[in-house]
Amino acid sequence: MKTLADLKKIREKAQEDLKLRSGNTRVKIVVGMGTSGIAMGAREVMKTFLEEIATRNLTDVLVTQTGEKGLSSIEPVVDVIEEGKDSITYGNMTPDKVKKVIAEHIVNGRIVSDYVVQTGN
Repeated sequence: MKTLADLKKIREKAQEDLKLRSGNTRVKIVVGMGTSGIAMGAREVMKTFLEEIATRNLTDVLVTQTGEKGLSSIEPVVDVIEEGKDSITYGNMTPDKVKKVIAEHIVNGRIVSDYVVQTGN
């Protein structure tokens, strides 16, 4: 059985995780979680985005998911959407690529052109 303190820690962790998925944001990250995306590792990509954002305490970044995007040959795909800018779609994402996208694009504002597969609204 959990103690009251253990339950409080679990609740606080869950609330922090929810903050990463809602609220006012500067950047919205959408991970394709359709069948082909999941088969190609989208769950690990999503998990890495959430962990990196939490580690860096980026409170203005929203992480969410979507279904198939019709890009199954380059899954997992991730859209980075910033207000007033064209959206960027990254393809063939891995946890290591996620870390680079967070460091370069999300934190420093430099698109990682090596991973870009599509731009536009």
